[in-house]
Amino acid sequence: MASDQHKSYESRVATTTLTLAAWTGTWVATCAVLAFGPKFLWAENTAITLAAVALNVLVGVAMVIANKKHIASLDEMHKRITLEAMGITLGVGLIVSVPYSLMDAYDLIAFDAEIAHLVAIMGITYLASTIWRVWSFR
Repeated sequence: MASDQHKSYESRVATTTLTLAAWTGTWVATCAVLAFGPKFLWAENTAITLAAVALNVLVGVAMVIANKKHIASLDEMHKRITLEAMGITLGVGLIVSVPYSLMDAYDLIAFDAEIAHLVAIMGITYLASTIWRVWSFR
């Protein structure tokens, strides 16, 4: 019985993980289309760009829903690890983003503050904090 429950849990988590990965990949693709489409695909046509924005937002909402379902499928320890990593990532994102933006506004850095830099910092923070929390539970 316990073995069947374990297989059922693993199957459920595998399914929600693949679903989340698919929506995340689709969202990244819509980001690329939104970033490069106006210049390289449709000559900055405003209507098409707005449609691409709408598609990106809709796919983003689907990704958030898939993430919520994935977290709901996890056991208590993995939920805790995931939520703590998300909390750390949110905090780092907020703490870094405000001074980063202000340093750009006051020309204290020699380059433009780009959102991609913050996304990278948040991704690295999430990965590192997840690894740290998994390691600390062992």
